[in-house]
Parts: sequence; C-alpha cells; structure tokens
Amino acid sequence: MTDSLSPAELLRYSRHVMIPGIGSEGQLRLKQSSVLLIGTGGLGSPAALYLAAAGIGRIGLVDPDIVDRSNLQRQILHGESWIGKSKLDSARHRLAEINPHILLETHPTRFTPENAMEIAADYDVILDGCDNFPTRFLTNDTAFFLKKPLVYGAIHRFEGQLGLFAPHLGGPCYRCLLPEMPDPGAVPSCAEAGVLGVLPGIIGSLQAMETIKLLLDIGNLPLGKLTIYDALRTSFRTIGLRRDPSCRLCGENPSIHSVSNPETTTTHSCSSDSMDSITTSELRTILAGSFQGILIDVREPDEYEISRIECSRLIPLNTLPEHLTSLPRDREILVHCKAGGRSARAVQFLLENGFTQVKNVSGGIDAWLAEEP
Repeated sequence: MTDSLSPAELLRYSRHVMIPGIGSEGQLRLKQSSVLLIGTGGLGSPAALYLAAAGIGRIGLVDPDIVDRSNLQRQILHGESWIGKSKLDSARHRLAEINPHILLETHPTRFTPENAMEIAADYDVILDGCDNFPTRFLTNDTAFFLKKPLVYGAIHRFEGQLGLFAPHLGGPCYRCLLPEMPDPGAVPSCAEAGVLGVLPGIIGSLQAMETIKLLLDIGNLPLGKLTIYDALRTSFRTIGLRRDPSCRLCGENPSIHSVSNPETTTTHSCSSDSMDSITTSELRTILAGSFQGILIDVREPDEYEISRIECSRLIPLNTLPEHLTSLPRDREILVHCKAGGRSARAVQFLLENGFTQVKNVSGGIDAWLAEEP
C-alpha cells in the first residue's frame, strides 16, 4: 500500500481532509488501515458502505450466505438482481462502485473456531455484524486472543446496541456483558422477532463511526460503555460496563484459553441435541402418507398469512399453554416455526406437560420453502 494519496483520492476525500484533526495525514492513516466485517447483512451493509466510502484501505468481508428477498428490507448492500446469488459477490460489486481505490478481500465461509484466528489475524479492527450467539462469542474471543478491538452492534425490533470491546485497551469483553450462552430459543432472532429495516442502518452506521474514530485515534471511545438506542422513544442511553474480574476469558483467573470452547462450538440452531426432530424432507413424506397426527405452526398470525404449510394449525407460541387441553395426547404432534427456535421451545414445553409423541421440524418453514422447485 502506498504512503501517499493520489490526486484522485485527495479530491474524493476532500471533505475529510479539510476537517481539523483529520487532514491528509488522517486520511492516509485510513488508507493504510484494515477492517474485518463479520457478516454483510443488516449491520454489515451500512458499515461496509460507509467504511468503503471513508477510504479504509483494506476491507475483509466474511459471509457464506446468498441474497434472499427477505433480506432486502434492511440489507442495503444488496438488490433485487442479486437474489439467489452470493452476498459477497453482491457486496464486492457495490463497494467497488462506491470506492475503486480500496482493496476488498472476501471470505466465502462461515466464521468458525477452525478458521477465525487465521482470517482475523491480519486486520486492525473487527466489526461484529453477525446474527447469532455462537458467532458473537467467537468474534469476541478471537478479538481477545489477537488483541484486536471489537466494534459490537446488535438489533432487536425497535432497539439497538453499540459497544467497543477491547480488554487490551483496558475495557471489558463481550463475556463481561453476557457471561453465559442464553438458553436455546430464549432470545428470538430477527427472523423470528422482526426488525424495523432502518434500525440496523442506524446501528451499523454508528459502528462505522466508532471504527473510524478508533483508527484515527480521535474523540472518546466507548470503552466500558454500552449505548442503547430506542427508536420508538427517539432516545439514546448509555450504561457503564466494567471488566468482570471473574470473567472466564479476560478475568483474573481465566478458564477459556482457546477460541474453541462450549459457547463457540455450539450449533447455530436453537434446537436441543436431545430433542426428537425431523427434517422438512421427512415432513413432506409424512404428510404425503396417511398422517393421523397434527402439524402445529407456532409462528405469529402475520407470519402465517405470508406463508404456511397447507395442513398446519396455527398456535402462536405464547398461546400454547391455553391449547393444552385441546391437543391429542395419543397422536403424533409435529411442530414447526420459521427456522426451528420457537418450535424447539414449544416441543420442550409439550414434553414437560406430559406429551410423548412430539417432534420438532428442523429448519422450519424456511427450509420447507427452500426445497420447493
């Protein structure tokens, strides 16, 4: 990477260069910096766009997924013409249009304990744009062992969170905020709970802002702070986060010594390993035969209106206790939701209440629809 800005770059970044405290020296610093984004979805999209436009010299993108139509409401990197295609190809195309002067490195793989350290080792900052707890713990642990700052963001319906985790700079790590993995299905995903499309745009942009401040060494960094944005109240509030002396990762007597640990190696699925389950392919075979049981859909009514399995019975998860007396105990009960989280909780609840012929449909209606020609 060169040690100067070209005339074209000076023109492109002129609004940065004229800011006291940045100037051409600061812009060159951005050009010589690198950021790894975990995910190019709701948070990664705005963050990647603004980091590219700002002139971060090298941007790494990790994402194994393809573009789905349901992504487009919030994942602004991608468009209609990219449906069914690689998110990384879509991201590369869009970001190259935003700024041809930067280097884009794509990693078309899931971020796992096997590859995390190698992928992240050569970047200055890690930006967390993931959507599940195992990857979130893995991203945190990787940043800790590599002594890289982690710019954290999370979203849920109308609320978002922002933080900076960097024990090597004196702050806490993500495990100081959340010491243990939540129980399976305890926290619904965006796919299950929904999210207002503009919300990740706000939080992802804030992540980009904190990343740029970090790289330029300007302003006050949110070490030891968690910023919470409430869209419905148009309010920001900040709570203090202290480094936990008993943290299993960054505490005084750590018990975690590798990125491969119980939190990072657990499945992304919310289903219990001990739970009896079937695939959607097996469900099709069952329904095509002489099925005498009942198929329960535990999603919400608005989700049911969008798409449904024809013979299913809608019983939203939070109303399941009210329907116990109407469900047959002598017939098989199959339960599905959108992706497997809520249905796993429903199956567990039914088992705890004496039902014995209950199975979870792994992958839910997402897997069912993906199999359709």
